[in-house]
This record gives sequence, structure tokens and C-alpha cells, in this order.
Amino acid sequence: MRLTIRTNLAARVLMYCAVNDRTLARTSDIATECNASTNHVARVVQQLQAEGYIETLRGRSGGLRLARPADRISIGAVFRLFETEIPFAECFDPENNSCPLIGVCRLRGYVTRALEAFYHELDMVTLDDLVRGNCGLIELLSAGPSIPDNCSGAAQES
Repeated sequence: MRLTIRTNLAARVLMYCAVNDRTLARTSDIATECNASTNHVARVVQQLQAEGYIETLRGRSGGLRLARPADRISIGAVFRLFETEIPFAECFDPENNSCPLIGVCRLRGYVTRALEAFYHELDMVTLDDLVRGNCGLIELLSAGPSIPDNCSGAAQES
């Protein structure tokens, strides 16, 4: 299993916004810090905004920020948002399935249960779990000079 680039970027955008929760972030800054195309990040931002994860403010002093607290953003829900457009396998796509085994194959049931377990685990993870106390992430993504006191010095991971 491999996550799509958009899912990966969505997680990066949200982590960037959570680390910089006191300031408005710019798509171009996020793209630079996350080593991504500005166009890709902009598309992800648009979808995150449409789904209520971030809010955007237009204009010269505009930018984006989290629309809800980081502890209320489920990583499982974010992943589902970006991953459900692409079927896991051909047999999960009723419109384009041409597999002759569909009526007798047991693999699909096992894969379905495995995917449910995968998302169940991610449902228990919030954006706050990824960011809070993660000094290495905070130091990498912090847009300003104010790094929390408990993160001064050597980078740490929780």
C-alpha cells in the first residue's frame, strides 16, 4: 500500500498549519518547507478548505490556518478524504472492474478488513498527536523565531 502524493501533502499542510497556529501560512511557504510543488499544495489546500479543515483569507495579508483545533482533526478522516477517490484494487471499482474472479475471490474481503483496520488505527490519531511535543517537526516547520522553550536545543521526537 502506498499513499497518494495528495494525501501525503494534506498531512504536511495540516502539520505546518498546526506548528504555526499563531500565524497565517502561505501556500508558497508550505510548498517550500515541505519540498512540494506550489500547484500541488494549492490543490490540496483547496480540498482541505472545502472540507472545513482549514480556512483561507484572501488578499495581501491573507493566508491559511486551521479551521478547527488540532486535537479535533482525525488523521483517518483526512486520509479517507484523499484516498477514497482511487480504488485500492480493480475489484473495488465497480465501473471499471473486469476481473473474472470477482464472484469467487476471497481476497477482496480480506483486503477490505485490512483497510478498515488501517483506517481504524488512523482514526485514533489526531493532528495534535503528530505535532504536540514533536520538537524536530516544530524546528523544521516553524515559520517564526518562536520555538517553544521545551524545544530549545537538541531536536526530540515523541
